Amino acid sequence: MQPEKFSLRRRIKSFAYAISGLRQFVSREHNARIHLFATIAVIVTGFLLHVSYLEAATLAIVTGLVWVTEILNTCLEKLADFITLEQHPHIKYIKDLAAGAVLVAAIIAVVTGLLIFIPKVL
Repeated sequence: MQPEKFSLRRRIKSFAYAISGLRQFVSREHNARIHLFATIAVIVTGFLLHVSYLEAATLAIVTGLVWVTEILNTCLEKLADFITLEQHPHIKYIKDLAAGAVLVAAIIAVVTGLLIFIPKVL
């Protein structure tokens, strides 16, 4: 099998698909809107408290971690629901693990935010 030839048009289309996916994610998923609100709050707080570039980069990384885990969690949930809507212990376990990953990412982000913002407020 030969590798696919590079196509700028296809690369641009792939960005359009990704942006469409993000728009759908935010418009359809309640948790995405919560993350969007939290992200905006972090950005505004960072500006108001004059975080350093390193602190801003750290906040961007942990915020991105939450977004990525939430998107992947949603993908797994939707895929599992597509496979079967019946209650199944293996699918419940998979969904719980994915939700747990989001929780871990969110805890990491909150702790990081507190470590950066609290000293600036005090």
